[in-house]
Amino acid sequence: MIGRRHQVALALTALLAAAAACQNQARHESASPGRPAPPPVVRDFTLVATGDVLPHASVIERAGFDAGGRGYDFRPMLAGAEPVVRRADVALCHLDTVYGADRGFTDFKAPPQLAAGLAATGYDGCSTASGHVLDDGAPGLRRTLDTMDRAGLRHSGTARTEAEAHSVTMLQAGPARVAHLSYTYGTDGHPMPAGQPWAVNLIDADRMVSDARAARLAGADVVVVSVRWGTEWEEAPDGTQLELARRLTASTTNGRPDIDLILGSHAHVPQAYEKVNGTWVVYGMGDQVAGEMYNRRGVQDSRGNESTVGRFTFTAPANPGDRWQVTRAEFVPQMYDLDAGRVLDLGRAIAGGAELQGVRDRIRDVVLSRGAAADGLVMGD
Repeated sequence: MIGRRHQVALALTALLAAAAACQNQARHESASPGRPAPPPVVRDFTLVATGDVLPHASVIERAGFDAGGRGYDFRPMLAGAEPVVRRADVALCHLDTVYGADRGFTDFKAPPQLAAGLAATGYDGCSTASGHVLDDGAPGLRRTLDTMDRAGLRHSGTARTEAEAHSVTMLQAGPARVAHLSYTYGTDGHPMPAGQPWAVNLIDADRMVSDARAARLAGADVVVVSVRWGTEWEEAPDGTQLELARRLTASTTNGRPDIDLILGSHAHVPQAYEKVNGTWVVYGMGDQVAGEMYNRRGVQDSRGNESTVGRFTFTAPANPGDRWQVTRAEFVPQMYDLDAGRVLDLGRAIAGGAELQGVRDRIRDVVLSRGAAADGLVMGD
């Protein structure tokens, strides 16, 4: 019953939004003659998404150094990502940690200044359904969302109240309304807070499709789903990823796909991009910000500091109600330089020498390993 009431409420929201749009149109049509012609109608927008933000202790220490001992400043380490992030109409990250309440910050409890740093870089919102979201229990989850609210960062995948859990995170992207949904395969053994089974969105294909359809009823032109899934340190998507991607992208309503883009995280290494049933799937973007990473053999693995930026240009349909199509799909290789404590855009940093070029080429080969180039994916800068 809760889901049905929620969908009805979302439908009413959509009707009110449509009525407001009609009133705005009427005002334009009744404007006095002689006024300048309205600007050309914008028919596309660009969405950018980046990998896991997982600030280990060394990353936090670097942010303290960059702040000159007066708190923490994450803006310098993210500056290399800012050009591509800020140029987007909407930019999304994946927050893989919670914010702490004091100076006792650990690998999985970050300073609240991280939220301000992400917002200053140009991010509009982040997926928050992750394995570490309950590391500090319900207080940590609540504190994290409160901190993001203060920073002006939208969030999806976790909730402080049941009403928030059943709401849709909607972002304005140029001319379009983009719904952002977020899910995780689990919470690394942490139980849901008592009496709050809705606190974290867990992967369930039927529920994900239902949520996507509810978002469409609420007025979403484009529905984006962030998923924490996959096998750590594996560059190839596993069977669970492949099956869930096929199932989600095959779901349609009145001939229109329910989901328009899938963004994966968790594997710690970049994974392939692939067009599945006509919908782009990023199986894994890697870690955008992380300290020294050790693979399953306990060996430090530099791949854990490599990532990609997904950049997708959506264009409005000729007929209202049809699908917004991805008319340009790009990826931008990045890495987090442990020594400098900075995100490097490898499309701009190749002058650094053969080593960086080798990293870029390795990332490219993984991203294109499932034939995405044939479907039009290109490396951007």
